[in-house]
Amino acid sequence: MPLFPWSVCVCAALCFLPAVNADAVDASLLGGWQDVWLFRLFLNVLGYATIIIPGYFLISYFKRVNYLETGRGLCFPLIKTCVFGNESKTGLLDDASPAGRNESESSSSARQAFKLIFCAAGLQVSYLTWGVLQERVMTRSYGSSEAEGSGERFRDSQFLVFMNRILALTVSGLWCVLFKQPRHGAPMYKYSFASLSNILSSWCQYEALKFISFPTQVLAKASKVIPVMLMGKIVSRKSYEYWEYLTAVLISLGVSMFLLSSSTDKHPSTVTTFSGVLILAGYIVFDSFTSNWQDNLFKYKMSSVQMMFGVNLFSCLFTVGSLLEQGAFFNSLAFMTRHSEFAFHAVLLSVCSAFGQLFIFFTIAQFGAAVFTIIMTLRQALAILLSCFLYGHPVSLTGGLGVGVVFLALFLRIYARSRVKKSTKRPAQTPVQKV
Repeated sequence: MPLFPWSVCVCAALCFLPAVNADAVDASLLGGWQDVWLFRLFLNVLGYATIIIPGYFLISYFKRVNYLETGRGLCFPLIKTCVFGNESKTGLLDDASPAGRNESESSSSARQAFKLIFCAAGLQVSYLTWGVLQERVMTRSYGSSEAEGSGERFRDSQFLVFMNRILALTVSGLWCVLFKQPRHGAPMYKYSFASLSNILSSWCQYEALKFISFPTQVLAKASKVIPVMLMGKIVSRKSYEYWEYLTAVLISLGVSMFLLSSSTDKHPSTVTTFSGVLILAGYIVFDSFTSNWQDNLFKYKMSSVQMMFGVNLFSCLFTVGSLLEQGAFFNSLAFMTRHSEFAFHAVLLSVCSAFGQLFIFFTIAQFGAAVFTIIMTLRQALAILLSCFLYGHPVSLTGGLGVGVVFLALFLRIYARSRVKKSTKRPAQTPVQKV
C-alpha cells in the first residue's frame, strides 16, 4: 500500500485550514523582505553555509593527506576526534541494559510505581509547559497595554532555537562530566548532519505557529509517522509490516478530518495558509531525516546523552554564527532587555526543553520505549486540550473525532509493536545464559 498519496492528502487538507491571526500575519508578510519567512530561512541557511563549506574543505583536506598517519603536534588529538574519531563501529550502547532492567525488576513494586509516576510527571510538566510557552512566545505580543494594537512580537525563531540548544548543551555536558560515559568513537563532524536538520526542523516548528494553530501543529507531528517510514525506506532500506501501513492510513484520515472541519468566520489568507503548509512540510521532512541519521550514527558506541551533546554542540555553532552574521543576536538580546517577561519565557522554554530530553533518556532506560511512547502520546492529546482551553482554539465534532482517530491509531501502533517485540524475544531467551 503506497504511503505517498496519503501524505499528499494530509498536505492537501492543510491547504483548507484557516490560519491563526491571518490579517496580522499578512501585514507582516507585506512589510518588507526581511519579514518574509522564506527570505529569513534563506539568510539562516546562508549563515550555516559559511560554516559548513569551509568545514567540508578542511575535512576533505585532512582525509586526502592521510593526516591520521602523518599528523602530529598539539592540534592532532582535536583534529583526530573531529575528523576521524574511532572508526571501529562497536554498536549502540543501550541505555536500557539488561543489568539495569534486572535491577529494576528486582526492586519493589512501590518503588517502580514511584519511578513511573516521576517519569510521567516530569515528561508531562516539561513538555506541556514547553508547548504552552512556545505558543505564547510566537503568537502573542509583549509590552502591550489595554490600548489595541500596542506591544511588539518576537519574530526571530532562530534565536529561540539557539536558546534551547545552548542550555541543552550545558546540561548534557555536565551530565557527561559527572557520570561515566562509554569511550566516544564517532567522528565529531558526523553530528553536524543531524544537527543541521534538527535546527531547521525546530525553526520550522516555531515559525509555523505564526501561520497555523498549535493543535494543528501537534497533529502534524503525529502524522510524521508517514514521512518517517518513507525516509526509512529511502535512507535505511527498511521494510514495514501491514499494521504499520494501516495505522499510517488511519493517522492520515484523522488529520484530514481535523483539518477539513476547521473553520473561522473570516476567509483565510491563501498566502498565509500555504506558508503554514510549506513550513509544516519542512518540519516533518527535516525531523524525519534527523531521527534516521541518528539511528545510523548509533552504530558507534555512545550513550544518548553523548548524542545529545554532539548534536547540540554543532547546533549552537550553526545558530550563533548565523545570528551574529545577520546582526539578529544583539537585536534579540535587546528585545529581552526591553521585555523581562519574554526573557523569563525564553529561559523557561529552554529549561523545559533540556530537562525534557533527560526525562526521555531516563524513562526509556527504566521502562523501555513502549511506556515512553504511551506517555508522550498522552502528552500530545493533553497539549491539544490545554491549548484549546488557554488560547480559545475552536474544535468541531468532526475535528474532535479526527483527533480521536489519530490517537487511536497511535495506541494501535504501540500495542502492535509491543506484541511483535514479545514474539521475537521469546525464542531468543534460552541462550542468553552465556556470559
